[in-house]
Amino acid sequence: MAATARSTSADTRILEPNFFRGNTYETRARDATPQVRITDAVKHEHGELRSFADRILNSTNPDEQTRFQNQFTWELARHYVGEELVVYPALERHVEGGKDLADKDRREHQGIREHLQEFQDLNSTDPRFIPSLQRLMEDLRQHMDQENAHLVKLDEALSKDDSVGLTQRFDRTKAFVPTRAHPMTPQNLPFETAMGLMTAPIDYLSDMFRKWPSERPS
Repeated sequence: MAATARSTSADTRILEPNFFRGNTYETRARDATPQVRITDAVKHEHGELRSFADRILNSTNPDEQTRFQNQFTWELARHYVGEELVVYPALERHVEGGKDLADKDRREHQGIREHLQEFQDLNSTDPRFIPSLQRLMEDLRQHMDQENAHLVKLDEALSKDDSVGLTQRFDRTKAFVPTRAHPMTPQNLPFETAMGLMTAPIDYLSDMFRKWPSERPS
């Protein structure tokens, strides 16, 4: 399954699944100049997630909320698994005390997974829909702020080439991971990789029948 980049009116990139263009994701606009360090790459995705959540919270249109709910879920689920498979092992290898930092981030991810599973399964007209997202974003914002500080330490320990290479592996890995939250699956390597490869095709099939944001690039 591939993905198509789109942009919102706020010029935020949307990467929507495109189910008819092969079996890999297209790269983002930022990948056209593939010299992005891992800290900048992750911060960019954090910004996207905030923007998608804001679109939901500021909308009064249930259809629009559903489309951005799917977009937000798709992005967040791939984001945190990509971090666990690629970024956190690098943090453990290259940063003093990195294992403790990575373990803390993994524990926070588990709570985010659970909140995301609750949110992804709600109808946009459900009275729990907005409160569920607000709780999720409260935890997610705190986690992202702390994680950004951890990533700065990682980037300081890496050469530019190594950091850029980590970004490229991070992006490639997300092409093969689940697109929905599955908090009951194992979170430790190599079990996370194996379970992800089994779960992802089911998510991809379901994605074909979901609604997605309809903006086109300007």
